[in-house]
Amino acid sequence: MRTETAKTIRLADYTPPAYLVESVELSFKLHESATIVSSRIRFYRNPAASDGGDLELDGVGLKLKHAAIDGHTLNPGAIVITDKNLTVPVTELPNGAFEWTCEVEINPAANTALEGLYRSKGMFCTQCEAEGFRKITYYPDRPDVLAEFTVNIEGDAPVLLSNGNLLEQRDGSAKWHDPHPKPSYLFALVAGDLVSYDDTFTTKSGRHVDLRIFVRDGDQTRCAYAMDALKRSMKWDEEVYGLEYDLDLFMIVAVDDFNMGAMENKGLNIFNSKYVLASPETATDTDYELIEGIIAHEYFHNWTGNRVTCRDWFQLSLKEGLTVYRDQCFSADMRSEAVQRIKDVQALRSRQFREDSGPLAHPVQPDSYIEINNFYTSTIYEKGAEVIRMLAILVGPDGYSKALNLYFERHDGQACTIQDWISVFEDATGHDLTNFKRWYTQAGTPIVKVKTSYSDNKYTIKLSQKTKPTPGQKTKEPLTIPIAYGFIGADGQQIGDNGVLEFTQKEETFTFELPEEPVPSLFRQFSAPIILDAALTRDQQIHLLAHDSDAFNRWEAGRALALATLIKIVLQDQSPDASHLNALKTAALDDSADPAFRALLLNIPSEDEIATTLQSKGTTPDPDKIYTARRNFARAIAAHFGQSLTTLYDDMATPGPYTPDAKNAGRRALRSAVLGLMTAIDDTASMAQAQYDNADNMTEKLSALRNLVTAEKAEAALDAFHAQWHDNPNVLDKWFAIQVAAAAPEKAVEITKALSQHPDFEWKTPNRFRALFGGLVQNTSGFHRKDGSGYAIFTDWLLKLDALNPQTAARMCAAFETWTRYDKTRKAAMKAQLDRIAATKTLSKDSREMVERILKA
Repeated sequence: MRTETAKTIRLADYTPPAYLVESVELSFKLHESATIVSSRIRFYRNPAASDGGDLELDGVGLKLKHAAIDGHTLNPGAIVITDKNLTVPVTELPNGAFEWTCEVEINPAANTALEGLYRSKGMFCTQCEAEGFRKITYYPDRPDVLAEFTVNIEGDAPVLLSNGNLLEQRDGSAKWHDPHPKPSYLFALVAGDLVSYDDTFTTKSGRHVDLRIFVRDGDQTRCAYAMDALKRSMKWDEEVYGLEYDLDLFMIVAVDDFNMGAMENKGLNIFNSKYVLASPETATDTDYELIEGIIAHEYFHNWTGNRVTCRDWFQLSLKEGLTVYRDQCFSADMRSEAVQRIKDVQALRSRQFREDSGPLAHPVQPDSYIEINNFYTSTIYEKGAEVIRMLAILVGPDGYSKALNLYFERHDGQACTIQDWISVFEDATGHDLTNFKRWYTQAGTPIVKVKTSYSDNKYTIKLSQKTKPTPGQKTKEPLTIPIAYGFIGADGQQIGDNGVLEFTQKEETFTFELPEEPVPSLFRQFSAPIILDAALTRDQQIHLLAHDSDAFNRWEAGRALALATLIKIVLQDQSPDASHLNALKTAALDDSADPAFRALLLNIPSEDEIATTLQSKGTTPDPDKIYTARRNFARAIAAHFGQSLTTLYDDMATPGPYTPDAKNAGRRALRSAVLGLMTAIDDTASMAQAQYDNADNMTEKLSALRNLVTAEKAEAALDAFHAQWHDNPNVLDKWFAIQVAAAAPEKAVEITKALSQHPDFEWKTPNRFRALFGGLVQNTSGFHRKDGSGYAIFTDWLLKLDALNPQTAARMCAAFETWTRYDKTRKAAMKAQLDRIAATKTLSKDSREMVERILKA
């Protein structure tokens, strides 16, 4: 029986480590079930810590075979070992620096949690962030202990990899050295029968860097796009941030069994294979976008996360929020800035806003946690990025650049805090950020209300802000909120200049001299992560949709119109009015606009977004009515557009062979949106079937398959798809996911049950598990079936997974975070499953913390 002790870790309790590490030498003798790890670690007392202190080393699941200090073997009675650590009393330690050596045995094959050193389909692989290194050897496994690492690897595998530069290589052995001090969470080791896809990069100062992507033999033909994305990332970081790569070699390894998307280990990034491998036949445009963005994200960590790292895990957003902001800016430069911004905000609203309004709400800088893996959240990442974006808006491009230069100059090679980051901006720009810092410590999404008036050429904007209570934070203080604005006249032209308001109080009023009353365009480019209550009329929203020069606010106006229409359909069974449909048709058929932007306009708000909107208006959402409303709205749009849809579909066909560039991806996105509307009124789904039969790329094939599944005409196509791709894990994940996510709600649970018994359902592989059960959760009305069967099957498998892989299981518990939103029947059914999970005696502390937080709602 597993007995987890739920100890709460608090930021307020932080103390510096008693001992720091000068150097680390690790030696691995790899064996599937009995790997021997020998360590030689040079310790010295930390001058910033109090004098004295025991040597406390983290260690989990280790079999200690030998331990010594300065060559003298320690007697077993001189060491205290628990299931979490090893302690050498200060009385056994020399007064000055000393060398700790030890030898442990570990079992990679039994490591199903995929933390530390584990086996993945015959390959040795590591994942050490956040606290996986303690499953490899005894060590102070905390991010504020930095050291140089030298690693010796012995094993039968032809490829033996670790961080840094390769010093020696012989048959069955390799020696690596990383000259840059790093915390243990950045350590990496990979060993297996791999081949490399190679290229080179020359830095702006003329240094030669070898680039290698390691994959299984046969996959090297699908590495070209990832390599191209890496080289573009390196060039962009030099041009925009002035940051060069600092080793002789940069490596990426693609792994099938991986809990995360990717990991930024110094010089040896380990990736979930789905974010590396791509070809037109196997990857969609979305896959290509994700590969580009995640490759960039992990590479950018080389400076924002590796060279400057976190003092403790409460500072996690210091590296993640900043690096997400950097990868978002990179993607905007590589593609369409407006479209990228809209997609980033859609992701923020669908995940982080939901998190911020429920039982899992927490600040960007949490003040406590039980299991740190549970705080790799959208708040830390995406909201953290929005905080960086606001900071950049407030200080301006020159101030941001000046502050970043000072950041790297002052803190290179250090483990830092968010306060260090804020201080850099205050010192570099002279900007008082006292109020702004509350974005890091205060949870919740602010609601900003706007009231306007116009008289005697004076246009007045009265603003108020309010943030609702969140768990542990009943009282909220006003935040500094940058509001990018513009004004649109009756003729559709802009009046006056654009600008940014710095809104810092609970209520403030701003006045402008304008020749006519405008339609206000506020929070342009979504300049702050808030909920805006601007009280715009329907005519004003239509005006913005037609004329606003800010693409984000044009889309935002269209989204607001669509949500208002959908709410009326749900609550009053009303049909969409002609003025809205006319405005949508005009915008969608505007050939001067980016097809990717027009596709976003045609994408109907999700079921979850509609439910959130209903909840905000005090109405209990009904998943079945929401599903029906979306289908009816799609039919109304298709009927109103008429023949123009067919014309638009034909016009968006991409000429020539497939390319993943933004222009052609945008055309395919618009074509896919149109196909979805046409399939809604085509009982035979003939156009979807024709596209499936004729598609020469995965983007259009999968789009057609989704529509066939929704239309319940997909049996033959699904069989053909499986027959073609059953040997490709990443593509087969799509086959599992789409059958459930796009299914009719009343059939989603039965399809899930059937697929969970399919011979190809490798449930121990995180990607496959997430494909099937993540697909069920995406089918909102299917998951929330009133008989509770969706919740029950999800819980059955969640508990099964938790016994082997707590980290993945805990993250999937978030499917229940909105349980208080729904009617009494659904609420009771979800609570019953949450209680069932909580009552499981062998439940991991990862899942227990998540479920207990959710139940507190």
